[in-house]
Amino acid sequence: MLPKVWSAIEAMHANTLEVPIYWEQIEAQQGMFDFSLVDTLLKQGREHKVHLVLLWFATWKNGSSHYMPEWMKREPSKYPNITGKNGQPVDSPSPHTQAAMEADAKAFAAVMGHLKKADSQHTVIMVQVENEPGAWGSVRDFSAKAQKLIEDQVPAEMLKPEVLKALNKPVVVKGSWKEIFGDDADEYFHAWSVARYIGYVAAAGKAIYPLPLYVNASLRDPLSNPPASTYESGGATDNVIPIWKAAAPAVDLLAPDIYLSGSDKILKVIELYGRPDNPLFVPETGSSAEYAKFIYEVLARGGIGFSPFGIDDNGQGATEAEIAERLAPVTKEYAMAGPMMRELAKWGFEGKIRAVEEREDHAAQTIDLVSWQATVSFGAPGRRTEQANSQPIGKAMIVQLGENEFFLIGTLCHFTFKPLGANEGKAWQYLKVEEGRFENGVFKLLRIRNGDETDWGGPRIGAIPVVLHTTLVTR
Repeated sequence: MLPKVWSAIEAMHANTLEVPIYWEQIEAQQGMFDFSLVDTLLKQGREHKVHLVLLWFATWKNGSSHYMPEWMKREPSKYPNITGKNGQPVDSPSPHTQAAMEADAKAFAAVMGHLKKADSQHTVIMVQVENEPGAWGSVRDFSAKAQKLIEDQVPAEMLKPEVLKALNKPVVVKGSWKEIFGDDADEYFHAWSVARYIGYVAAAGKAIYPLPLYVNASLRDPLSNPPASTYESGGATDNVIPIWKAAAPAVDLLAPDIYLSGSDKILKVIELYGRPDNPLFVPETGSSAEYAKFIYEVLARGGIGFSPFGIDDNGQGATEAEIAERLAPVTKEYAMAGPMMRELAKWGFEGKIRAVEEREDHAAQTIDLVSWQATVSFGAPGRRTEQANSQPIGKAMIVQLGENEFFLIGTLCHFTFKPLGANEGKAWQYLKVEEGRFENGVFKLLRIRNGDETDWGGPRIGAIPVVLHTTLVTR
């Protein structure tokens, strides 16, 4: 499988590969660890000059326990799944099983210990603990053990005033889950239970080798507040982030897997997960232009990564040409951003980047830049106007270097400006518009784009991302 992965990584100009490692393979026999897969990934990652983010597929993978070792699957009474409200079996591991939690923690600690010894080069820069944990088909575990726990007192960590306020619940000092959380009790209890389990696993690994650790989340609709029965309950969805923060402090960040449709929903997800206590990272999303346009928004908010899912087509036999075509929307952005990644990271951290994405109504959008207002319209460029995009896939970002100096970056968009403040209503012009690229942290001029490129209000950019350096002046 790996040759196709590395060729895709190279073709798309990526600098990091997210790749799973499997508990059932690493500990096929209880207490006996085989790190040959990890060693292969380390060796080949270094050969291809690519960093790695390892995905620990263990107790949870998309809500199920299918990557648990066979010796655990053969003892369902010792390592049980959850029980549904009506007593039905649910294909999801119980977070209330001490033996499973300790076994997972032991195995994860062994993996982290091996990385500490085998990866002095720091090829692995981050690790995902489990994968989209939670449960489909039941809001929580209704087993006798779980029932006893939910009727007991809520743990003290959940009763901290900052946690209760973040959940919009009254501050109290004791009570059962139902007494304190009412209709949310079942979901909050399951989120606490799953997060506590994974927090235990994460802490065991971090004690050995403190790499950054994260958990990815299968999302709910962030705008409509749907019932927990309609999504993966217990995972790190936006409404239970405070619970995960309280229950799993060893997990450094919670990351959204973005497959929702609609700009409003996706922008809301980006807003909800980009928090002062939670660095923004998109570990999974689609590779189409519909999703690729949000990479600018992630950069603008200081995000640390943006990763399309399934770069090798999941081994379905697609040709390299077909894979390249499918990944093209993201590849174009990686090719543009790669040479200036350090600069983008710094500008994003300093809050100097503003981004807009074409919405479903295709309307132009404005960006206020203190002394200037930029208007970004969307479409394929023509001489004096643009042809409307058939799909809402245009995007733009503006980096403010000074009061009148900017980098303009985008695809299928058109920039225009007008002065604000003391200069409002004055005539203005582009002092210069330069197209270029970054090399070793320095902007290198490719060509000047004054004249025809700016006479009709401002530069237009086609389907290939372009980096423009411009200075504006009033007259």
